[in-house]
Amino acid sequence: MKPSDNPADPFKKALAEATKTLADDRDIAVSFSVDPPGMTAETMRLPQVSRRMTQDEVLLARGTADAFALRRRHHDDGVAARYQPQGQMARDLYEAMENARCEAVGARDMPGTLGNIDAKIAHEADRKGYGQIRAAADAPLAQAAGYLVRHLATGRDLPASAANVMELWRPFIEQQAAGTLDGLNGSLSDQAAFARLARKVIADLGYGDQLGDDPDAEEDEDADQPGEDQDPDTGDSQQSDEQDPEDSDASPERSQEQQQDASQAQVSMDDMADMEDGDEAEMPDGDAPMEPPPPAPYSAADPNYSVYATEFDEEIRAEDLAEPAELERLRAYLDQQLEPLKGAVSRLANKLQRRLQAQQNRSWEFDLEEGVLDAGRLARVVANPTTPLSFKVEKDTEFRDTVVTLLLDNSGSMRGRPISIAAICADVLARTLERCQVKVEILGFTTRAWKGGQSRERWLANGRPQQPGRLNDLRHIIYKSADAPWRRTRPNLGLMMKEGLLKENIDGEALEWAHRRMIGRPEVRKILMVISDGAPVDDSTLSVNPANYLEKHLRDVIAMVEKRRAVELIAIGIGHDVTRYYQRAVTITDVEQLAGAMTEQLASLFDSDPRARARVMGIKRYAGGR
Repeated sequence: MKPSDNPADPFKKALAEATKTLADDRDIAVSFSVDPPGMTAETMRLPQVSRRMTQDEVLLARGTADAFALRRRHHDDGVAARYQPQGQMARDLYEAMENARCEAVGARDMPGTLGNIDAKIAHEADRKGYGQIRAAADAPLAQAAGYLVRHLATGRDLPASAANVMELWRPFIEQQAAGTLDGLNGSLSDQAAFARLARKVIADLGYGDQLGDDPDAEEDEDADQPGEDQDPDTGDSQQSDEQDPEDSDASPERSQEQQQDASQAQVSMDDMADMEDGDEAEMPDGDAPMEPPPPAPYSAADPNYSVYATEFDEEIRAEDLAEPAELERLRAYLDQQLEPLKGAVSRLANKLQRRLQAQQNRSWEFDLEEGVLDAGRLARVVANPTTPLSFKVEKDTEFRDTVVTLLLDNSGSMRGRPISIAAICADVLARTLERCQVKVEILGFTTRAWKGGQSRERWLANGRPQQPGRLNDLRHIIYKSADAPWRRTRPNLGLMMKEGLLKENIDGEALEWAHRRMIGRPEVRKILMVISDGAPVDDSTLSVNPANYLEKHLRDVIAMVEKRRAVELIAIGIGHDVTRYYQRAVTITDVEQLAGAMTEQLASLFDSDPRARARVMGIKRYAGGR
């Protein structure tokens, strides 16, 4: 080997060959990359192994390779597509259990693969913070179901962080699907049989409404239809028996309807009899009791917007979601990740500060009847004692009566570089605006659980009533309140780096929440900046409500805010066209443009709204006795 050769190359080559053999696919191209691992029909991308070849790198690469290879060998895409559910949560459960099946089947022939895959599972669980989760509502149900299937099929203990997630959900899963899971080992080798078992487990867990049509039932219907070789008389006789309107046994639905009609008719006759005897009935003295007032609408923007349960929602400070030591660690990680970007962001922030301070140059109003004595005009009084004294008043800085709120999308799609850059931009802008006497509030919005939390569990327990409204538990996070100094809240922004925090996004309610907070502020001028990378998405809500339920509410809230004009609303979309929602908005295609977009939007607001500044100054003067 030449000194310049990469010492990891022989290992990579050997692992690639072993992976092809294990996958029983000599044509697949195996590569190593810093990008997230993945597999397509023709390629397999494994985690990068550096020249140092640390133990963690080697184990992670081997575990990922074995997991992909076993899925390649034991998974049939056609069978999977045939039984795949329609709803997102059901699909996640289905995929997690199928991955566990492939690993368990492969382990029967090659037990060593389990140890390698354990390293992969441990790495992913630690990276996502599964070990720190303490409540089942915060843990992913689909991942827990996959872990449990793997544990039951192999009898092997899981790494600690993964076992934590499994144990949080295990009592619920075993209680709901205990009988179904008894047939697990008998169906591992048959993907179709296992897919049917997985669909049954999904239904047991309360997501049967997301399964879609049963493919086996469709086959049975096709087989039952009479063909050319069948006796047509028999078929006609059966059809005649089933459709005979005179036969009540053949039409149970019709008989039930007739009974209901008869029952309703009897009730109507009883009511008429009561009305005829109305003269003899006793009527209470005085006015009839008033009907109770209807409940207040949940949303001021849309009276028809409903929420199934609100007691599981939370508005929480960032420091209450993590220990101080963890916040400091996450903040250090954020600073480390974005060190190359901080210079560019700081330059833009300084540019914004100069533009703001250029409008804050202090000046004086002269020839006033009260205020500070104008010494420069005393000579005029000495020369002519009848001249009244002249006073002056220093103008207040224009931006002291301004508050800016940054509302950050904390959904799962923001994970990675987008949320990191959003966090550091919010940090730098908070410092910049604070220097210019502008108060800043930083808020985030997400949900407490994936695919519905305790709200959905209550809905399932109550029999799944129709049109339940929003069906997830909100989590609104206060990273920095407007009155809190930046230096005290600086570590809070590191919370956005916490694995497991970013989940679903329900934008309409978050925007209405931020608007309510701003309306209660004493400042005259209020600016609300929304940063998001997509439309509102919550699978548990959208699966049982109209498809545009959350998007319509967002549009209604935006219309309300813009119509009232108490808050100036601007939005920045990251790879998502928000101009179709907001009147004042900009869309950026690359997250690297976020810092420039935020500073330019804020600067243009301060530059281009002289009426607001005049309003501020007018109120100030009036308060001062003018």
